[in-house]
Amino acid sequence: MTITDSPVDNGVNVQALLAAREALSAAPAAAEFTWRANCTWRNGTHSRSTVAGFTGLGAEQQHRTTYEFDADHPECFASDDHGATPVEIVLVGLAGCLTASVAAVAQHRGIQLRSVTATIEGQMNVLGILGADPDVRNGFDAVTVRFAIDADASSSSRE
Repeated sequence: MTITDSPVDNGVNVQALLAAREALSAAPAAAEFTWRANCTWRNGTHSRSTVAGFTGLGAEQQHRTTYEFDADHPECFASDDHGATPVEIVLVGLAGCLTASVAAVAQHRGIQLRSVTATIEGQMNVLGILGADPDVRNGFDAVTVRFAIDADASSSSRE
C-alpha cells in the first residue's frame, strides 16, 4: 500500500474538527457536554431508550431526530429477545467511537480508506450479573477490539 497524491475523502471534515478544537480550547466552558438517554421499561427485561438532546457549547442542543434503541435479553435468559442486550449496546457505542476515530485520523493524515470494520468482543461471567456467585465480578472481564482496514497507506503510516 502507498499513500496517494490524489485528494483523500473519507467523509470527515478535518478542518472543521481542528477549528472546533481550537475554539473549544479557547473557551473551555463550552467544551463541557452532558449526554443523555431516557429509558422506559416496556415489559419483562425489554426496555426502549431514546436519545433526543444534550447540552454542549453552553446551551441545550437537539439531534435532527429522536433515536430509539430497544434492549432486551435473549431467549436463553428466559426473555423475549426484542433487542440487543444492554452490554451489546455498550459495545456498539465503543465500536462506533473507535471506528469514527480511525476515519478522522486517516483523513487528517491524508490516508484514503476503502473499508473499516471493527469487531469488538466483551467477555464476562454472567454469574456476577445474576447474583449467583458473590466472588464473580459484575461486568466485563476483558474487551477485545480487532480492526480490518483496507486503505491506501504504508505500514509506517499506520503506526
